[in-house]
Amino acid sequence: MTLEATRPVPRPGVMAIDAYVPGKSGAPGVAKVYKLSSNETPLGASPMAIAAYSKLAGKLELYPEGSSAELRQAIANLYGLDADRILCGSGSDELLSLLTNAYLGPGDEGVFTEHGFLVYKIAILAAGGTPVVVKEKNLTADVDAILAAVTEKTKIVYLANPNNPTGTYIPFDEVKRLHAGLPKSVLLILDAAYAEYVRRNDYESGLELVASNENVVMTRTFSKIYGLAALRIGWMVGPAHLIDAVNRIRGPFNVNAAASAAGAAAIADQAFLQKAVEHNDVWLPWLTAEIEKLGLEVTPSVGNFLLIHFPKDAGRTAADADAYLVSKGLVLRRVGAYGLPDALRLTIGDEEANRHLVATLAEFMKR
Repeated sequence: MTLEATRPVPRPGVMAIDAYVPGKSGAPGVAKVYKLSSNETPLGASPMAIAAYSKLAGKLELYPEGSSAELRQAIANLYGLDADRILCGSGSDELLSLLTNAYLGPGDEGVFTEHGFLVYKIAILAAGGTPVVVKEKNLTADVDAILAAVTEKTKIVYLANPNNPTGTYIPFDEVKRLHAGLPKSVLLILDAAYAEYVRRNDYESGLELVASNENVVMTRTFSKIYGLAALRIGWMVGPAHLIDAVNRIRGPFNVNAAASAAGAAAIADQAFLQKAVEHNDVWLPWLTAEIEKLGLEVTPSVGNFLLIHFPKDAGRTAADADAYLVSKGLVLRRVGAYGLPDALRLTIGDEEANRHLVATLAEFMKR
């Protein structure tokens, strides 16, 4: 005899999911806080995007256009794509979850690398599937290891390229080799959230693969280089059959009107985006070199962030460093949830934040 529950009970597996925890935003008791924990751009958003957002203030009673047509067309114009093969969402996080729900269910497996984006595991478990975690090589995705993990139960392979929080990437030839080794029934999701920052000749975001294959989709975001994290805008491009499938399960107004307008305006302001790229090109190598001078290891990064490794010695650990930096108003990201308990992730900030960070780390290392 089954006893009647005294309240609604989540389906099996839901309460076993570790909820995503964003980077800290504050430092209690500190006058000025430098938030370097969430890979936000220090340049803010384009003035054109802010103006477009502001124009919607007098129309808040109206539903948005349900397909984000203006935003999709702006993206299509920039990249030379078919707008009908683009779908927008409330951040790329939502799109990753929608894709997972559409193509993976109980008994199915989703494959990703050991330091990959935490949302992959959450989405797989939420869909009732089984996460398959693959070892990396030198904190970088290992194509051979990924392919070796694929079984008849595999439905999706997730690849963050560049990867967060390591900042590493694999060349496009390796991405193509990964795709070539997958069964046609397996969906390859290329998560290119940081693609705009990459300055390597052997890198491609994946548009070429998407254009010529039926089992590849690429996701992107406006939260990073475009500075629209507060509005939650993501987009993806994929084959027509995939877009059709995901459109059937997404919310009818999943991107709000202000976000669509601001995103389209941001796309139009490529000069502003170039300023963000140039800022990163200056401060990414500078911070890497200065932090390494302090005797700390830094994983080479192609994104707008750095992974800093700390020793295990008492008083010099990542936890010790985090506490000291927070006391000085510097908020970095702890990455223990990513399997990197001895590291902190640093977002590239403005000049004041970057110099303050190096000086404070120097103080910490000399204590």
